[in-house]
Amino acid sequence: MEKTITPSVVVVERDNSDDAAALNMIIGGNVAHDAVLPIEPVVPARNPMDAYLTSLSPNGARAIRERLRAVARLIGVAEVPGIAPEDAMRDHWHTLPFERVEQIRQTMLTRGAAPSTVNLTLAALKGIARYARKFGLVSLEEAQNIREVAGVKGERPPAGRALASGELAALAAACVADDGPAGVRDLALIAVWRVAGLRRAELASLTLGDYRPGTPPILAIRRGKGNKGREIPLNADASVAVGRWLRLRGRRDGALFCRIDKWDNIDPQRRALSPHALYKILLKRAEQAGIDHASPHDFRRTAIGDILDAGHDLATAQQLAGHASPVTTARYDRRGGHARARATADLRFPLPGADDTGEQ
Repeated sequence: MEKTITPSVVVVERDNSDDAAALNMIIGGNVAHDAVLPIEPVVPARNPMDAYLTSLSPNGARAIRERLRAVARLIGVAEVPGIAPEDAMRDHWHTLPFERVEQIRQTMLTRGAAPSTVNLTLAALKGIARYARKFGLVSLEEAQNIREVAGVKGERPPAGRALASGELAALAAACVADDGPAGVRDLALIAVWRVAGLRRAELASLTLGDYRPGTPPILAIRRGKGNKGREIPLNADASVAVGRWLRLRGRRDGALFCRIDKWDNIDPQRRALSPHALYKILLKRAEQAGIDHASPHDFRRTAIGDILDAGHDLATAQQLAGHASPVTTARYDRRGGHARARATADLRFPLPGADDTGEQ
């Protein structure tokens, strides 16, 4: 069994021990739990982990934190109430040597991690190493070795599943059965979620000004992934649902889908729902609808898949989804062999003897 220790360590001035020995005590070496770490404290303003996270968008920083937390658990950092595992390693991430990063990569692959998960984990460790090099905390050679750790090729189907039309109808019915303002709001946000195929953070960040009534009504996504914006036309179903909600919500500036308290009062400041609150709303409505499992990404996969099923081109689906590459959008294509068979059936070749079936 790997030895783990708590991150409540004493930092003292450097002696003849090196950073590797200090790191060994954090990640399960053969040192007593109450040992003193012979490592200099890192000035907060020049901490590689802090600097890297600050350089990212809020959503990006959250995803990287999740990966660092998983790595911290993987290498044996003990969890302590009130201290996240990744923060326990805050002053030590940059001391992970190239060999340890390679080992983390191989361990994740052995345990069946998806290529995208492994690559995001490597991006987190490489990002910290990059800032450690800028701050003079690691050598140029070590930073280069970490940067050159190979990513993983390959892909898996996107997260989530396609929701059936009956499941979507059951979700809508569950909202309608709630005669309070939350029922009206949830019907509108689920309709927008389904039609626009938004990421959870994109839906949470929508403001009243992002919805422009018209023919068709337009939803402006100002803060998409990578800070890229796009505009999505909504259909009549989503427009009607949003219109009903706006009659209750009013025209006060703030979040398009704002909070409602347990007494059915709409938040007077029109504060936004958090991405986690949206997830809890979905779980609640799914349970009421008798759906065993539904995740936020199911709406995105359903919307993109339905667009492709309807015969619209990949470029259109990519623009609506806000994907940087059509390769990502293509992963949502669930049409399979039947669609390919229909496609080749439409091709013609002037074969002599049209009555010949080709059978031998």
